[in-house]
Amino acid sequence: MKYFIVTYGCQMNVHESEKIATILENMGYTCGQSREEADIIVFNTCAIREGAEDRVFGNVGALKKLKKKNKNLIIALCGCMTQKEKTADYIMRTFPFVDICIGTFNLSKLGDYIEAVKFGRKRKTEIWQEGDIDESIPYTRTSGDNAWVNIMQGCNNFCTYCIVPYVKGREKSRKEEDILNEIKAIIAEGKYKKITLLGQNVNSYGKDLSPQVPFAKLLKDICALDGDFTLSFMTSHPKDLTDEVIDTIANEAKIEKYIHLPAQSGDNRILKLMNRKYTREDYIKIIDKIHAKIPTCRITSDYIVGFPTETEEEFERTMSLVEYVGYDNIFAFMYSAREGTVASKMDGQIDDKIKHERVNRLLALVKKQQKGDE
Repeated sequence: MKYFIVTYGCQMNVHESEKIATILENMGYTCGQSREEADIIVFNTCAIREGAEDRVFGNVGALKKLKKKNKNLIIALCGCMTQKEKTADYIMRTFPFVDICIGTFNLSKLGDYIEAVKFGRKRKTEIWQEGDIDESIPYTRTSGDNAWVNIMQGCNNFCTYCIVPYVKGREKSRKEEDILNEIKAIIAEGKYKKITLLGQNVNSYGKDLSPQVPFAKLLKDICALDGDFTLSFMTSHPKDLTDEVIDTIANEAKIEKYIHLPAQSGDNRILKLMNRKYTREDYIKIIDKIHAKIPTCRITSDYIVGFPTETEEEFERTMSLVEYVGYDNIFAFMYSAREGTVASKMDGQIDDKIKHERVNRLLALVKKQQKGDE
């Protein structure tokens, strides 16, 4: 029996798919090379942008022919997109050949749902509204010499454009002891040169623990472990990137001199509408500290263009911030309305033609800067 996993979205989803692989391998499945040879196909979905959801719908629809050829084929969907009950219901109504549809919180029960479908041939859909971090399932690591380590799940920030708090829940940190034990095991395997910590906002790590464990302490404690490895992390929120974390990156030899610091906009009015809780000036101060304390640090960022009511002048402030920072790279996205978020209900939605023009200008600026650095 073979499995095939299709993963959409961020590195956290890639890491979650490693957990899915372990569940399936524990059931006797082995990794297949294509959908055509698979006995079970799992889509691990993303809800951040509309385009990701459209690709899921298109690719799931294309499986109808495979299901006709192999009636025993099991098709399962899970993740952020299916955590939205309305979307999960749409999938089960529109694609009657889909067998399983679950969300983000009951992923560890995937094996149970598969068994129920195999032996009962009944479709299963179940969306939990909350859940704890499951420490019981290891990972079939698939990212070469890099080992992903999830340190927390969820987000408390409620940026007005973002669906994450609604599909991943509030912030929950793993116990430091569990994280350190996982990393010790990774080091003992001797296969991984790099360890990457993951979280929607790693800078918030430990605030919900009792006693609290600052993110800087976690970084230092990991670096104190014996072993030849490089440590990195993503993603950071500017409002929570403390001087102590910057100092720790500067002083610890094992930590990669790299920070991904999403700005999203260079205009204060837009930042306030986004509920980002910092200003352009705050962001620049952080960048200046990083440059002063870690001169060799690579900095990347995320930007959203065409947020509701964004004017040409406000977009130009984003351009000027990008020009000021001189990023090593940025990821630029056109604003995509996500149902259920505050921004989706805002007046002043921007025309797609304007979004395309702005995102192209922003990417052209970064490309020009990169050529100038060569």
